[in-house]
Amino acid sequence: MSGQEREHVGFTNTQWDHDPRVYRRTSQCDRLCVDIGSHVAETPSPDVSHQYTPKCLSAHKGGTTPCHYGEEVWQDGSSLRTTIRAENEVEANKLANNYRFGFRKWKSHVTERPIEDRSDIVRELYSELNFVRPQGSLITCGNIAYLILFGWWISLAYLLVCVLMFLTIIGVPYGKLCWKLSCYFLWPFGKSILKPRSLVRRCCVKFPHCEAIPEESDSKEVKESTPLLMPPSVPIEVPPQRTRYWCRVSTYVWLLLGYPLLGLIHSLACFLSWILVFTIPVAKMNARTLAIILLMPPEDVHIHRLKKPQGCDSQVLLCCYHAFNWYYYKYTLDGINVFAVNLLPLVITTLVVGYVDTENQFVSSEAKFAAAVSSIIPLSYYIGMGIASISAQSNFAVGAVVNATFGSITEMTFYITALLRGHKAGTKCYEEIVKAALTGTLLGCILFIPGISMIIGGFKHREQRFNSRSAGVSSALLFISVGGVFAPTLFSKAYGSLVCAGCSSSQANTSGPFTCMDCHYDMSGSNEPLYLRHIEPLVYTISVLLPSAYLIGLIFTLKTHSHIYDIQVSDVHDHHQGQCPPGGASGGHGTVHWSRLRALSVLIMATLLMAACADLTTEHIKPILDHSSISQYFIGVTVLAMVPEIPEIFNGIQFALQNNISLSLEVGNCIAVQVCMIQIPLLILFNTFYDVGFVLLFSDLHLWASIFSVIVVNYIFMDGKSDYFQGKLLCLVRIAMPDITD
Repeated sequence: MSGQEREHVGFTNTQWDHDPRVYRRTSQCDRLCVDIGSHVAETPSPDVSHQYTPKCLSAHKGGTTPCHYGEEVWQDGSSLRTTIRAENEVEANKLANNYRFGFRKWKSHVTERPIEDRSDIVRELYSELNFVRPQGSLITCGNIAYLILFGWWISLAYLLVCVLMFLTIIGVPYGKLCWKLSCYFLWPFGKSILKPRSLVRRCCVKFPHCEAIPEESDSKEVKESTPLLMPPSVPIEVPPQRTRYWCRVSTYVWLLLGYPLLGLIHSLACFLSWILVFTIPVAKMNARTLAIILLMPPEDVHIHRLKKPQGCDSQVLLCCYHAFNWYYYKYTLDGINVFAVNLLPLVITTLVVGYVDTENQFVSSEAKFAAAVSSIIPLSYYIGMGIASISAQSNFAVGAVVNATFGSITEMTFYITALLRGHKAGTKCYEEIVKAALTGTLLGCILFIPGISMIIGGFKHREQRFNSRSAGVSSALLFISVGGVFAPTLFSKAYGSLVCAGCSSSQANTSGPFTCMDCHYDMSGSNEPLYLRHIEPLVYTISVLLPSAYLIGLIFTLKTHSHIYDIQVSDVHDHHQGQCPPGGASGGHGTVHWSRLRALSVLIMATLLMAACADLTTEHIKPILDHSSISQYFIGVTVLAMVPEIPEIFNGIQFALQNNISLSLEVGNCIAVQVCMIQIPLLILFNTFYDVGFVLLFSDLHLWASIFSVIVVNYIFMDGKSDYFQGKLLCLVRIAMPDITD
């Protein structure tokens, strides 16, 4: 690129950057690309970097559409290359860790993303309500819902304060302001609150074609640039002199009588609309009014309808078009999703009420149980973000330690807490709940996550393809894992003693066969000869072999045969100069939301809160079982197994919507393999050092349900194609499982 071209590009980008109303579009090619996939080569090259061709680069060369996240490239039918774009090296490292250690819960972006690189929809979420733009229809369901939920009582509050200000006589200007704002907040859409500009000529020099000057415009910059552009003969208008705002008696009357009441109203409206998430524009409007408009002189506040351009003599303070936006589920604060922020008070309230009201005088056990289970969701988000932030900024060794230590902390905290409570109470009920939760987690990861991903992805994409060979490898590993976990159960069924509650013969035919009731194989530790000599050594052997197989798999994919998966990070802009159009954001490390110290602090705090919530959950299970018809198996298989897996469900759906069904399938397989190869051996290890009576023997229904699920998934994954019909079958099998295992 020549020097003139670079200057021209830089000048253009500078112009666009200084105008806050215009969003600069950057190239999708100027990113760091993580190439993650598997391919078969006849002669592997020792230099893997020469084999690497980013998808975004090849798409740009061929003139095709830019690459998308997780887009799969089919080359010759037997080779699959999956390319995932990342904005910087930290994000690329985080994405690579998905394949190293499995998909963590709620893995969001760990670095700040420039707002100009986001889509138009996302940029609108973070925009301030102080810009005039072309308006569409203002009569929408969301705006009507605003009128019903917020508009009428906010307007009524302003009317009451208006009457109060008129009664004080000295506060008449503020009474007029309250009347105008009462009409405004009843239906604020299509209206704008403006502030008059005193430097009319100077503003028009800076913004010659503006509709209204945004609030963030820098008056100092205008003042410095005006003498260079304005003819010296043009006079400058001077605003009329008036009493200073803080020297008026009416200001203090307003601050004592009117502002506190309206502050309470706006705070309540802001809180309610923020909690609803999708009405965050209403929260922004109330916060902006409380912080800016109500603290201004009343004569400076003007309300106009947006029918004509306002010109350069006014500054937009507030302008709202829609009160409802579905896309606010993507909204984040300092990298934290808005739902996790809103659910954090639930965690604090649950812990306070749970440990203060120990006698259930104010809140029932059922309500405490539901609140404690719901609190797991935001805490799992913070744990996942902490793990992702630390591992993305660290080397492989630190990332492996953090993922191995905290990767399954959500489930392990509940399992250990339940086993301790059951051991203390001297009952096997909690042990059966833990086993049911383990089985439910396996069924959910094997059946429900791929199934719901296929259904939702199939609605958007008619047919989705994935590498059947790669899925076959994952399914084979899953089959071995499940077989290893249930091997003691199969052994006990083959060699266990048949126990019956009672046997009797018919009175009419005493020589006939006996009729036995409640016959089953003794699979508990009470059968000491079988358990001590055969089953217990088998359990310990499996608890050593399964983690060893997991560790060998990591070494195989990351060290000795890393070229098979071809995990690479390449800076397209640096290594392929001139291939992508200029003006894009360069690579680099990016600015992380959470430093390693902050992420570690959040991780430890969230783990402690998770332990407290797990303790409350197990404490209030027994009253529910005693006073309701719900069985312990249903609670374990459905409630306690599915709630911690909600993040994985959302991850799978997100990948499926991006036409990357292979990652959706990988999410479920990764978690299921980790349950078998990490979580269950850890429970056995914990029982070895602190005997809580945990025996790795499952019921018959749990055994056959898990094996049947693995067989069904292997059958569906054979053709390498998926649609919503196959997903429906998987979900139907998963939904029917709680009734079978109950």
